[in-house]
Amino acid sequence: MSQDIRIKKGLNLNLVGAAEHAFHKEVQSSTYGIYLDDFHGLTPKLILKEGAEVKAGEPIFYDKNNPQIQFVSPVSGEIVAVERGERRRILSIKILADKEQEFFKHGKFLSSDTDRDGMIAHFLKSGLWPFIKQRPFDIIADPRQTPKAIFISGLNTGPLNVDLDFVLKGSEEKLQAALSALQLLTPGAVHVSVSSKKNSVFSTLDDIVLHEVSGPHPAGLVGSQIAQIDPINKGEVVWVVSAQDLVIIGELLLTGQYHASRSIAVAGSKISDPKYIKTKIGAEVAPILEVSGADLSNTRVIAGDVLTGGQVNADAHLRFYATQLTAIAEGNDYEFFGWNKPVFDKVSPTRALTFSWLNKKKAYDLDTNTNGEHRAFVVTGSYEEVFPLDIYPMQLLKACMIKDLDEMEQLGLYEVAPEDFSLTEFICISKQPHQAIIRKGLDLLKQELG
Repeated sequence: MSQDIRIKKGLNLNLVGAAEHAFHKEVQSSTYGIYLDDFHGLTPKLILKEGAEVKAGEPIFYDKNNPQIQFVSPVSGEIVAVERGERRRILSIKILADKEQEFFKHGKFLSSDTDRDGMIAHFLKSGLWPFIKQRPFDIIADPRQTPKAIFISGLNTGPLNVDLDFVLKGSEEKLQAALSALQLLTPGAVHVSVSSKKNSVFSTLDDIVLHEVSGPHPAGLVGSQIAQIDPINKGEVVWVVSAQDLVIIGELLLTGQYHASRSIAVAGSKISDPKYIKTKIGAEVAPILEVSGADLSNTRVIAGDVLTGGQVNADAHLRFYATQLTAIAEGNDYEFFGWNKPVFDKVSPTRALTFSWLNKKKAYDLDTNTNGEHRAFVVTGSYEEVFPLDIYPMQLLKACMIKDLDEMEQLGLYEVAPEDFSLTEFICISKQPHQAIIRKGLDLLKQELG
């Protein structure tokens, strides 16, 4: 039986260029890349060197601080480049893919007598562990800890996000295998949140507690759901898994093979044919944009959505956790007295000289212009209107900025991740980098706690 969650505070950002419910032909890449900064707080140590041959699913590096956590190759081929930065820190790894893929055999691993320790060990050595993240701190989960619950968001409410029910349809067997395995990892429940407006692929699956969610963005963010279902207190840990990653986990458990599959939504006003594309983690961005008819003149390509994603070059590779590519116009033009005249083509939560509140279903063609400059915080009360957590957002941001650890703890930093502040950053008239501030605060708190 499902449990209902209703989010009242938030803001839906409707943009033009939503992906149609159809797939382009599958895109094959000649090279695949792994970016080490996708794994926040990781200190990598190579297992295989440049020039080595590797199979799909074979470990290529591990976390120096926790050697049990191994990271595997998304494809079989040759490691052709290891890019390093300051102090020879590894920045990225590039793999030249074989035409015929060969898989590292991990073996099937689902049986009625499997225990928690055995499942954790299998996740660690097979490269599945990086798909599990933890809160607090929004980092890869520590296998030495026991989460009180595991959370999965089965809906996306962000701008132009992937329709999970569309891309996961037909994968029920793999989803069930993954969910049954995750249930072994926690003494609590595996909470899955789905949209209350349509039937979900998760509605017929077992070993989960199902929650039907309604409301504006950020209702689809797992942080908003955790706050409603089982908030995090000091000393507690919860784990989070992305819905698409369940398919990779389930396939490896059922077949013993690591298939780094991804269904990418290619969307945005600069995409002439916005649809979905089936590819793999780390695939080249350029052929995906080419198939989608992207106009790259005066364009910013974003790995992720416009609120939480990061800019990528057309010659880059897909990020490890990315399920979306968004292309919108660069905002390099400025309006004369733009702050002092009625605005009909922009989104705002206020009614001051903007009219987006008159037609909430209208799709807007926005660019990257911030429409203002960085300044000190201005107290307007607008953050609280789009922030559904029971937290004072401005006070928490200020506590992070002045590095007040006691205030950060008391104001609820344990409960949040940077993405939870994406909407407050979007509407911020002071143009403060909210997500970066929260990230630094989380890093400082983790450092102090050891």
